[in-house]
Amino acid sequence: MIKQNMVSTKKEHWILLGGVVLALIVSAYKPFDGPTWALEIFPVVLGIPLLIYTYPKFRLTDLLYRLLFIHALILIIGGHYTYARVPLGFWIQDLFHLARNHYDRLGHLAQGFIPAILAREILLRRTPLKNGGWLFFIVVSICLAFSAFYEFIEWGTALVAGEGATDFLGTQGDPWDTQWDMFLAFVGSLISLTILTPRHDKELTALLGKPWAE
Repeated sequence: MIKQNMVSTKKEHWILLGGVVLALIVSAYKPFDGPTWALEIFPVVLGIPLLIYTYPKFRLTDLLYRLLFIHALILIIGGHYTYARVPLGFWIQDLFHLARNHYDRLGHLAQGFIPAILAREILLRRTPLKNGGWLFFIVVSICLAFSAFYEFIEWGTALVAGEGATDFLGTQGDPWDTQWDMFLAFVGSLISLTILTPRHDKELTALLGKPWAE
């Protein structure tokens, strides 16, 4: 039964990987702006070989692989259309009579929500940290730091490319866009740790055979 479950899990992982690769290939066909597409999907292209390389010796939980799959799709879609032009964002904008396309807000919320579980899993498995307040605080701090670092990348791109970086920045004329991006990553990490910690603990126990919750 255990062997059957392992085979089923591996099959799911291959399906998730195949889905991301297929989405990358499709997104490469006539993207709105080629350089913006390359910048947006770069984390996905970097992450795929890293996950494949670490898979035999440091397999992640199913929950985390599924979250990474969702995050990859968010990045790929944003790269193909540019975040300010994603059709889903326009639909929500029209539905709620908003002033701008908010798809980039979803992206930055995910930038905190999903890396929070990634950071939590690595810290629990590779450091002396245990479940509790310090782990929560450090994970949220890591997500905020990562969000700020990403804003540095956008800033650097703007300095180099000038107006050519407009689609990559996706500010849509909002002077507080950078602050919103970091705030949403912060909120995303809080929500993720609050609602997913019990599920994550169960999956860690099932994967490693150790109880993680205190």
